[in-house]
Amino acid sequence: MKIVKFETWWVKRDKCFFDEKRQGGSKMPWDVVVIKISTDTGIEGITTALAARSGTVTEGYLQDNIGPILIGRDPYDREAIWQELWNLDRHLCFFPVYLPGPVDVALWDIASKAAGLPLYKYLGAYRNKLPVYASGLFHETVEEYVEEVLYYQSKGIKAYKAHPSGPVQRDLEIHQAIRDAVGDDYILMSDPVAEYSLDEAIKIARQLEQLNYLWLEEPFRDFELYKYTELCRTVDIPIAATETTRGCHWGVAQSIAQKAADIVRADVSWKNGITGTLKIAHLAEAFGLRCEIHTTTMNYMDLVNLHVSCAIRNCDYFEYFVPEDNFQFPMQGKLPIDEQGMITVPEEPGVGGNLDWELIEKQCVSYKKLEV
Repeated sequence: MKIVKFETWWVKRDKCFFDEKRQGGSKMPWDVVVIKISTDTGIEGITTALAARSGTVTEGYLQDNIGPILIGRDPYDREAIWQELWNLDRHLCFFPVYLPGPVDVALWDIASKAAGLPLYKYLGAYRNKLPVYASGLFHETVEEYVEEVLYYQSKGIKAYKAHPSGPVQRDLEIHQAIRDAVGDDYILMSDPVAEYSLDEAIKIARQLEQLNYLWLEEPFRDFELYKYTELCRTVDIPIAATETTRGCHWGVAQSIAQKAADIVRADVSWKNGITGTLKIAHLAEAFGLRCEIHTTTMNYMDLVNLHVSCAIRNCDYFEYFVPEDNFQFPMQGKLPIDEQGMITVPEEPGVGGNLDWELIEKQCVSYKKLEV
């Protein structure tokens, strides 16, 4: 089997889901680049790539640097292709963190379809479902956080992760208000995506311990290893980190070696695809750590996350980014979450999700292809 065509559709939508503080002075349309890799047997690998800041950048890297490597290659040579892309990365590509993971996903999609197996079984199934936690956006008021968690609690979702928007005193208020609203036993996490000082993070962590939150995530930038090490040493609540750590499993290994994380994070978009995410999950398992899979912000790729999560042991939850309508684009249908707050992996060969090709064609601002 050989790869004979590499196609990309830059699909535009003029929406931004972050507040002005996080958007900054530049535009932030939440665009997507759809990728299709076709083989000489007729099997196609489908994937989507993040293009939230610049579709031009995503499209350019895919067409100029990644596509030429794939044309004519055997799609089963995933590891060789994966390592070659790392070589390019060091030698003046310097890929964004969300590339080239999606291309690796498409290669796994091809292989599992050729085998006639759902992706998670092709990887090696451990289970077929996971509990989800609703993961909200940043909000302006404490009341909005409370309304959101109560809504998803009423829908049967058994856990919720807040993204408190700072400063520290307000985050303390948000944590308390959420716990008061849902009761003592509801599962809660906090992910401030913060730039706390060490003493501020300790203060937050101590509060979360008293409120019985499950973990504290990203209180610092991921490269601040000293602060993470000191925080993990000082407090009892598990600290989740490495969401944006560069260098895939090599980068995560440095956090583990420095005891700078109690829980590591990975996903198939930001950690170099299924290949990279599995390397991280297995590395974490060897050290007795959980690898909680992070949302890709794209429902189709989150289905891929689900397949990977069902093929490993050390992931306890599925991150359900809400409101879902913001992140469904351009997938057809909703994520397969039931009334008990469980998500079940699709059983069709490959990823098992369908894209809305009519919508893709309608909102495509640029289509490019490479072929033999």
